[in-house]
Amino acid sequence: MSNRGPYSFYNRDGELKPERGSGGLVTAITGVAKTHNVLWISHALSRGDRKWVAMQGDGVHALDDMRVRLIAPVPSTYNAYYNVISNPLLWFVQHQLYDTPRTPVLDANLWHAWQAYAEANKRLADAVVQTVSHLSGPVIVMPQDYHLYLMPRFLRERLGSRVVIQPFCHIPWPGPDAWRVLPLKMRREIVESMLMADRFGFQTGRDVRRFMQTAADVLQGVAVMEKQRILTYRGQVLEAAHYPISVDVDDLTRRREKPEVKEYVRQINARIGERKLILRVDRVEPSKNILRGFLAYRNLLREYPEFRHKVEMLALLVPSRTEVTEYKHYLRDIMALVGEINATLGEPDWEPVQIKLGNNYDRAVAAMTRYDVLMVNPIADGMNLVAKEGAVLNQRSGQIILSEEAGAAEELGDAPLLVSPYDVYDMREAL
Repeated sequence: MSNRGPYSFYNRDGELKPERGSGGLVTAITGVAKTHNVLWISHALSRGDRKWVAMQGDGVHALDDMRVRLIAPVPSTYNAYYNVISNPLLWFVQHQLYDTPRTPVLDANLWHAWQAYAEANKRLADAVVQTVSHLSGPVIVMPQDYHLYLMPRFLRERLGSRVVIQPFCHIPWPGPDAWRVLPLKMRREIVESMLMADRFGFQTGRDVRRFMQTAADVLQGVAVMEKQRILTYRGQVLEAAHYPISVDVDDLTRRREKPEVKEYVRQINARIGERKLILRVDRVEPSKNILRGFLAYRNLLREYPEFRHKVEMLALLVPSRTEVTEYKHYLRDIMALVGEINATLGEPDWEPVQIKLGNNYDRAVAAMTRYDVLMVNPIADGMNLVAKEGAVLNQRSGQIILSEEAGAAEELGDAPLLVSPYDVYDMREAL
């Protein structure tokens, strides 16, 4: 179960064609589907998705090694569920992005959106119930991420112990203080729902500890066995565990040899020459801390002028959630800062920063083989696979500068240069 499915449908030459998505979740579940009977239920989001549902119905369809079912959401419900509650509210709370003296302002509109969030969760849960009614044997249901926090409750109320409920949270789970941005009623509904699952998966051990603290803070009567990572509430036993998501090393090394990737490497080499390449690969997302990364680079060039003409920063940025005001303004601020850096520090024969906007994975793979420094400095991140992909792909003994708030820092240890995501002096010195 997820908000977005593994395939999206697009009109190609007058025919609806499925295209497989990218990302760690799709890669992981696709691998499982080769050996297990997998059904993936999600929302029909693109115009092609909705057209597919209108033509084929919302039944189960086989695609490659798995079966998929798309549920067309009610547009007004989906807008409130996704563009108000999921993003920015839950995303900003869990990444601790709010400027709390000013935002958020929780009003009646937000509570109406919370009802829509519950309704969207219930509709997807109804699809699971319909499907499970035709199955025999053990069934594991895996709701994915912050979009579906109320799903375990709806499933348990309808299906009891007939299913094993195993949600997974891909983003950071903060401590109880951060969650207090939300009203107590919302916090209780989220935590009570998660405690109705059998097993709750996280990216890091730190997330597990913070969840246990949050549950004990929000609800009376929760018994927490911290060492065993077991929580008991109203007779339901929940195991909390961390399963750090990884990358497909074989697939990455194959991609590195693609002709398209090699052509991008050639283009990068032609531009960079003997200069050092500082790389970042990010979605345009406030939690990725892109602005502070550019500030650190600007300060490097100001304080150490001997590096001018000897380095260049390449930023491969994928615009994201442009319908959300905060994201639109963040991209605007990025472009303004980069323009200032290039205007004040650049020379006719040297541009300090080059930005490429768009989702071009072959170009990203090429750049990751070539970097001298990979900057990954999120304010908070569940894992951050760019750090892992860069370590696998790089062929120049490149160094990773990694935020201590990225989940990947828990696994990579002291191999990267760890920095505070707020300290641009620390980042400058790491550079």
